[in-house]
Amino acid sequence: MDLNSLRSRLEQERKQLTEELEQLNASNRSITMDRREGSPYGKREEEANGALDFEKRVALETRIRDALAQVEHALHKFDKDTYGLCDDCGQPIDPARLEALPQATQCVNCKALHER
Repeated sequence: MDLNSLRSRLEQERKQLTEELEQLNASNRSITMDRREGSPYGKREEEANGALDFEKRVALETRIRDALAQVEHALHKFDKDTYGLCDDCGQPIDPARLEALPQATQCVNCKALHER
């Protein structure tokens, strides 16, 4: 397992997620400014669609923030020399799991217990 490669992948993922979040925030600011100038919706159906779009943007922002937090946590573990160890039981995480999901911070057993 090449830890430098995994760290590089995590740093690239952090950069991508940060850019996505910035783009989403810029888009949200633009929409907010449009609404302040007067509602672009004239009918209830259009208002409902606007509310649905807003909920989708909020959900997307939440998913991006959660993914970014996971990546940041994994990078923090690199700094503490605990990367590759399960947060719950302290045992090594399977290298194949880390290759597939570098931000994994739990072994398969602890992740399964946590999801129950």
